[in-house]
Amino acid sequence: MGTPDVNGFLSRRLFMGAAAAAFAPLEMAWAETPAAAGPEDRKFADLSKRWLDETLRLNPIGATTTGDHRYDSEVGDYSAAGRAQRYAMTKAVLGDLEAIDRGKLTRDNQVDAAILENQLRGDLWQVDALKDYAWDPLGYSYLAGGALNGLFAREFAPLPNRLRSAMDRMEKLPSIFAAARENLVPARVPDIHATTYSNQNKGLNSLVDEMAAQAGALPEGERPRMAAAAAKLKAAIAEHQAWIDGALVPNAKGDFRIGGALYDQKLRYTLNSTLSRAEIRQRADAAFQAMRNEMYGLAKTVLNGRAGAPPAPANPTPAQQQALIEAALELAYVDQPQANDLLNVGTRMLKECTDFVRAKNLVTVPTEPVKVIEVPEFQRGVAVAYCDSPGPLDKGQDTFYMISPLPADWTAAQATSFLREYNNRSMQELTIHEAMPGHYLQLAHSNKHPSVLRAVLGSGSFIEGWACYAQDLMSDNGYQGGEPLAKLVHLKWQLRMITNAILDQEIHVNGMTREAAMEMMVKGAFQQEREAAGKWVRAQLSSTQLPTYFVGWAEHHELRDEMKRRWGSSFTEKRYHDEALSHGSPPGRYVRQLMTGAAIA
Repeated sequence: MGTPDVNGFLSRRLFMGAAAAAFAPLEMAWAETPAAAGPEDRKFADLSKRWLDETLRLNPIGATTTGDHRYDSEVGDYSAAGRAQRYAMTKAVLGDLEAIDRGKLTRDNQVDAAILENQLRGDLWQVDALKDYAWDPLGYSYLAGGALNGLFAREFAPLPNRLRSAMDRMEKLPSIFAAARENLVPARVPDIHATTYSNQNKGLNSLVDEMAAQAGALPEGERPRMAAAAAKLKAAIAEHQAWIDGALVPNAKGDFRIGGALYDQKLRYTLNSTLSRAEIRQRADAAFQAMRNEMYGLAKTVLNGRAGAPPAPANPTPAQQQALIEAALELAYVDQPQANDLLNVGTRMLKECTDFVRAKNLVTVPTEPVKVIEVPEFQRGVAVAYCDSPGPLDKGQDTFYMISPLPADWTAAQATSFLREYNNRSMQELTIHEAMPGHYLQLAHSNKHPSVLRAVLGSGSFIEGWACYAQDLMSDNGYQGGEPLAKLVHLKWQLRMITNAILDQEIHVNGMTREAAMEMMVKGAFQQEREAAGKWVRAQLSSTQLPTYFVGWAEHHELRDEMKRRWGSSFTEKRYHDEALSHGSPPGRYVRQLMTGAAIA
C-alpha cells in the first residue's frame, strides 16, 4: 500500500530510513500465533513476534496506528544511527529466518515466512540500493503529521491521556525535522518532491492548532505545558519551513525517475509476484485496447437514437472510436456534485452501496463503523481520496473514507475539470473502491485473520486489486440499475487502472514526458485535464505502486474463475468472496495456493 492513488488505500509506513514498507493493521494479542503445530512453527512464531515487537518499538509512530499504544509518547530515531539500528535488526532476523526449515511449517506459516522474507530483503535493499531516505522527503512529512494525527483521529483512549502523549511527541518532533535535514541531500531530491514537502510541512501548523485547542480537557495545571509545547513546535516547523524553502527547494535537482534496474528490483518487492515488468506491460497493452473496444460498444448503446451523435460504424477508425466514446461520456460529465458537497455525496453513496451489497448478498458486510471525512491538510497534494482503516487492536474504532476538498487556489476552469471527472456516477465508483465493498470491507475481513504478521504486511496488490474487482462486482450485479451510461463510466475507471500500470514503467524506465503522459491519459484513457495532471504529479512522487491495481485486479478475476470451475454448482459469490477474504491480505498467488491446495511457492 504504498503511496495512495485517487482510488487508493491509505498505507501506513514502517521506516527503515525515511519511507519504507507498506503497512496494514493487525488484530489479536501479540503472544498468539496461529497453527504453531511443531518445533519449527514455534521457532517461526517466536521469530515473527520478535521482528514485530522490535519493529514497532523502533517505529513508535507506526505502532500507534496499529493500535499498539505502548509507545504513544515516542517518535523514534530517524537519524543515521536509528537507521543503522533498524538495519542491523532486520539483517539479524533474516539470518534467523533462513535457518528455519520451511518444509516443516504449516501451510499458513509457509505463506507468512515467504511474506516476511520478502519484507526483510526489501527493507535491506531499500537502504543499500534505493536510499530514499536521502532523496524522498515525503516520508518525513508523513512521520511528523502521523505522530499527532494518529493520536487524535480515533478515540482509543480518554482525551486527556492522548493530549499528554501529544505533548510528549510535540516536544520530540523537532528531532524528525533534524533527521530530514541530516539525511536529505538537496541535489538528489527531485523538485516535485521538494515542493510537495514544502506544502505538506505548512499543513502541520493546523494539526498543532487542533491539539492546542483541546487543552481545556487537561487539568488546569497541565495546560501551560500544552501551550509551551505547541509554541515550541510551531517555531520548529517555521524553522524547518525556512530550510525547506531556502535550502531544499532551490537546490532540488534530483531525477524523480528511478531507472530500469532499481524499478525492476522495487517492483519485485512491491508485488511479491512472479510477473516481470515486460509481462505486466504486455498484459496491460492488451487489456487497454480490449477495454476501449468494450467502451465503444457501450457508447453506441448510450447514444443510440440521439440527435447529433457521431457515426458508429461496426469497424471504426481510431478517430471514430474516440469521438463516439467522448460524446457518450459527455452525458455523464454534466451530472456533477457541488464542489462544497463532496463529503455529503460520499456519505449518501456509502449508504446506497452498503444497502445494495446486503440486498444482493454478495459478501458478509462488516459492522465496524466508517465515516466520510476530509483528508487532513498534511496529507494533501498526492491523492484525492483515501481509505484509512484503524489499527485493529483499537477495537470498534472508525474507518475513514477521506476525500480532499478542492484546492483553494484552483481556477474556475480547473474546478470544472475536476468535477467533470468526479461526476456523480464517478463518485459512485470512488465510493465502491474506497469503502463498500472495496477497501473498508476487505480490510475489515482481513483483520479477522489470526496471523498478526500477515495483517501487518498486507499486500498492496491484493488490497488494491480487490477494490478494483469490487467495482466490477457491483457493475456486473446491476448497481445503479445496470444503466449503460453508469457502466460506461465504470469501464472508464477500469481503463484508468490499466493505464496506471503502463504509465508507471513508461515514466520511470522509458523516460515518458509529461506531454506524452497527458496524451495517453486524456486521449487514450478519456481523463479530464485535472485528473491527468494530478496523476502526473502522483507518478513522479511514487514508483511501482501504480501497477498494483492492475496486477491485483487480474489476480482476483483469475482466482474467481478458477474457483468457479473447481466448485461447480456449489459456487456462490458470497461463498467465494468470504473464503477469498478470510486469508487476510497476502499476495494473490498465496491466496490461490491456500484455496486450491497447491504448493506454497
